[in-house]
Amino acid sequence: MDKPQTESQVKYQQNSPLNSSINTGTLLSRSRYLLSAVGPGLLMAAAAIGASHLVASTRAGAEFGWQLAWLILAVNLLKYPFFAAGARYTASTGESLLHGYQKQGKGYLLLFTCLNTIAAIASTAGVAMLTAAMLTLFIPLSIDVLALIVLLSSLAVLILGHYALLDKLTKVIMLCLTLSTLAAVALAFNASPVVQPGFISQSPWQWGYIGFLVAMMGWMPAPIEVSAWNSIWLLEKSKTQQISKQQAIFDFNFGYLTTAILAVIFLALGALVMHGSGEHFSASGATFASQLIDLYSQVLGDSSRYLIGAVALLCIFSTTVTVIDGYSRTLNLGWHLITQKNATEKGLTFVMLIVSALGLAIVLFFKGALLPLLEFVMILAFMTTVIFAWLNYKLMTSEALAESDRYGWKMKLLSMLGMTYLIGFALLFIYWMMTK
Repeated sequence: MDKPQTESQVKYQQNSPLNSSINTGTLLSRSRYLLSAVGPGLLMAAAAIGASHLVASTRAGAEFGWQLAWLILAVNLLKYPFFAAGARYTASTGESLLHGYQKQGKGYLLLFTCLNTIAAIASTAGVAMLTAAMLTLFIPLSIDVLALIVLLSSLAVLILGHYALLDKLTKVIMLCLTLSTLAAVALAFNASPVVQPGFISQSPWQWGYIGFLVAMMGWMPAPIEVSAWNSIWLLEKSKTQQISKQQAIFDFNFGYLTTAILAVIFLALGALVMHGSGEHFSASGATFASQLIDLYSQVLGDSSRYLIGAVALLCIFSTTVTVIDGYSRTLNLGWHLITQKNATEKGLTFVMLIVSALGLAIVLFFKGALLPLLEFVMILAFMTTVIFAWLNYKLMTSEALAESDRYGWKMKLLSMLGMTYLIGFALLFIYWMMTK
């Protein structure tokens, strides 16, 4: 028998606005109703459009042309059930994923929180250095100093502005970068080919490229623990607006589809403008940033260089803000649930400071070598993805949910395919590392 609904479940599943929009028979009112909840899904998309898109997707297109486009789409599809758990569980129960882990057993929550702590520090370092690299286009300082400025600025936005500012900032920046990239790709299709005479594209399906493939898939579209952020952001938004289950799922699907489409678009930019030109991305952060903006300016014109640079900088900065916010919220809540204490704003601020400080230490250790740092972070993400995916699948098929809210056979089948892919590539990568 299904368990009786709690008060929070009833609150989340109230959908009188949806019923009202259906009764009027107008598609417009239904669309407005669904779009009114858009926010947490776009924050998730903003977290994704960092290293996985601007770096991994663009680099995949530049190195291998269109050969990896299908893999990017496949990865997004196979990871979908594990990401969707955040929105679906919270929309059904009115609780975060972390509360769900706790109901499964304290050990599950402890496992998530320990791995999440490691991921938080590494990911913060990666996005902070990438933002600092973009900032070198405007400020002639070392990446280490700029990374410090980026982290302090991110903390200021979060501590002073909180979720409301982050929500509004993300929507504007995402729109600007999306329109700029679409324009660049559209013009690149009609531009003169850059392929050098006699150029033969290398196949990515070689033993030596296993590390690159795993790194690309690690943050494609984002680390799976982002599902917990989506869960918490959904709760934050519900404090100011009532959100139905239909709205929450629509918001997630909208954000997730956006990340998948943009991943292919960034790959297209690299494939059309850089693949076959004989040029390769530099491991240096400052040089990489300049090369990335060159991709845009070659098709949009030199006059657009600083404008595109500013848009890309703002996008990566929003990613850094989002990453610090998402990881800190989940860490703050996780450790307080484990210690059975109430999570507080002061505790959240303290976690943000610690994560940022340790992230800066990693940036200093890599000394401006952007691509090696990002590759390390993305590989780490892929190797922990299996556990995060398993935690979410176990929760979405457990009795913690009403039977109607659990994954059906289609989502279970897709989850099994996804777990097989994740475990298979993880074992392959371990073997590759042992034989290097």
